[in-house]
Amino acid sequence: MKAAGRALVSAALPQDCLLCGARAGAGLLCSACAAELPRLPQMRCPVCALPTSDATVCGRCLSKPPHFDATHALFAYAFPVDRLIQVLKYRARLAVAPFFGEGLADLLPAGADRLVPLPLHPRRLKERGFNQALEIARALARHPSIDTASVEREIDTAPQASLAWDERGRNVHGAFLCRADLSGQHVVVLDDVMTTGATLDECARALKKRGAARVTNLVVARTLPA
Repeated sequence: MKAAGRALVSAALPQDCLLCGARAGAGLLCSACAAELPRLPQMRCPVCALPTSDATVCGRCLSKPPHFDATHALFAYAFPVDRLIQVLKYRARLAVAPFFGEGLADLLPAGADRLVPLPLHPRRLKERGFNQALEIARALARHPSIDTASVEREIDTAPQASLAWDERGRNVHGAFLCRADLSGQHVVVLDDVMTTGATLDECARALKKRGAARVTNLVVARTLPA
């Protein structure tokens, strides 16, 4: 049975909460753990999703505008969301992906032309066996255009998590290649975690070079300042 099929079967059967072990019915989490998931503050920058005092564009995005135009995030990157993302990526618990995807469906911008799961480099994809962004995107059933062909990760960069924040932009520079004509299109890029935004910014740069009129980030979790 394929991995995606196993995830669907697992999600349909009564199971224990992935976090605390209590009975969770057919869901991934029990109601108590689901209620503890870390939400983002309501007042945040519409471009990068970091907290602001009045929900206007933050000073950083005003002084150095990124190539993307908006960011929609489901959770703050904190416990237990960080643990759920880690078990998806590093322990191949693919049943976590639909849980995230169903939540992101409510944040998907209306009228977007295509949904691009942030691609992995082929070596990383072979090593992991799946792209977590694509697995999450599969749950966005109401979007008919999941695009896995237009953008490639051309450079096998060092993992961003291993680098200092000020090194991350240089690390991913030129990492993405887009061959499609995106003239006038609104492209949504889906990823699991946004930390500095450097990877998503570089992907957006490649999309804008090919004519994309608007790029929106759709992420499971946003890292907030300490």
